[in-house]
This record gives sequence, structure tokens and C-alpha cells, in this order.
Amino acid sequence: MFQNIIEVLILSVIQGVSEFLPVSSSAHLILVSSLYEFKSNSLLIDISLHLGSLLAIIYFFREELLDIKNNKRLLSLIVLGSIPLIVVGYILYSTNFIYALRDIKVIAWTTLVFAIVLYIADKNRFDKKISTNLNIQTIFFIGLFQVLSLVPGVSRAGITITAARILKFNRVDSSKISFLLSIPALGGASFLGLKDIVNQPIELNYLVFVAIISSFILSFLTVKFFLIYINKFSMNAFVIYRIIIALILFSLIY
Repeated sequence: MFQNIIEVLILSVIQGVSEFLPVSSSAHLILVSSLYEFKSNSLLIDISLHLGSLLAIIYFFREELLDIKNNKRLLSLIVLGSIPLIVVGYILYSTNFIYALRDIKVIAWTTLVFAIVLYIADKNRFDKKISTNLNIQTIFFIGLFQVLSLVPGVSRAGITITAARILKFNRVDSSKISFLLSIPALGGASFLGLKDIVNQPIELNYLVFVAIISSFILSFLTVKFFLIYINKFSMNAFVIYRIIIALILFSLIY
């Protein structure tokens, strides 16, 4: 029992922290799973972890989401920007091609390449804001970039922030766009997971609740403190971290 809780907490840390940072949660989960065979890891636990992150981001942006009258345009743009990811993601999952991308070599190269892309995009100071500069063209551009996050190692948060920075949005608003786009993304991931287990017997045990609650807490804290951090500092720390991870993987592979 204690070991199961520890395993779920480790998975919650990986999901809750890396989901919203530009470091790729899927890559971290794949790497940890390849190193350790967690007995508690299952599709239901995976769905629970994503659900915790989804609830956390909804709770964090609850005022914007509930104020539909004043934020109707913003919410419509977020839905529009999520269409490319939902369509391509569904095709890759339904054809099982998504699993062909879960390769350590792929993760190593994408971790390195998109670290460099993030560094270049984040290098200059920009001041565009969501309130005045987010429109159909910009959100669709960011949405197309988000499709790349289906490849492990790219990072959904990283690539959407990169795209927003390319369009000259400031760091905080680039991060907020990324966080808002995570709501349909996490919702879609949870839906696909539920679709896979709909015909299977579901046993709701204490580990499911541990996964949801711990993922919720860690996800909420990550979003909160990341926005504080990014208001003062650049993305360089995450770029360096990604390069170090890539070099470690290269040393293991080659």
C-alpha cells in the first residue's frame, strides 16, 4: 500500500510539474516508465493524473472561464486554436501511430532541437498582450505549432510558448495562452483515455483519488509560481535543463 502511494505521488510530481513547464511531461513519463516498472501505473491512473491537472488549470482560470459575457471572444479563440491538435491527435491515436513516436532517440533529438528553438524565440523582448493582440490568425498559428507536441520531447507548453513568443507576445501572456490551450488538450487526452477503458471493468480505489488530488495540487502550484517566475526571468533555465537531459540521453543511446 505505502509503495503504491509513493509511486502515484512520483507520477503526480512528473505530471503536475512538467505538464505546464516547457520540458515535456510525456517525455518524462516515458523515461521514468522505462527506468522503473511502477506496479501502480495504469491507464486509469494516467487519466486521473491528467484529470487532476485539468481541474487545477480550470480552477486557476475560473474567473476568466466563468465570466463568459466578457471573455466570450477569448474562449472562442481558445477552442479554435485547439482544433488542429484535437483533429491530428485523434488521427494519430486511432491509427496507433502515436506509439511509434514513443522512442528514446526521438525524445533526445526533440528535447534538444526545441530547446534551441525556445531559446531563439525567447531571446528578444516583446510586449504584445492577449487583450489586444490575440486574434484568429495568431491563435491558429499557435494551434498549428501545438500539433508538434504530439511528439514526445517537444513539450506542449514549450511549443505554444515558443509560437506565442515568435508572434511577439510577452512572456507572461505567452504562458497564459499556453495554459488556456491546455484545457482542451487535457480534456481531449482524458476523453481518449476514457474511450479506451469504457468496456473494461473500472475499480475506483484510493490510488485514483490520491492521483487526482496530488496532481491537482502540484499542477496548481506549478502554474502559480511559473507565472511569478516568468515575469522576472527568461526561459534560459528550462533551455539549459532540456539540453542537459538531451545530452544524457545521447550518451546512453550512442
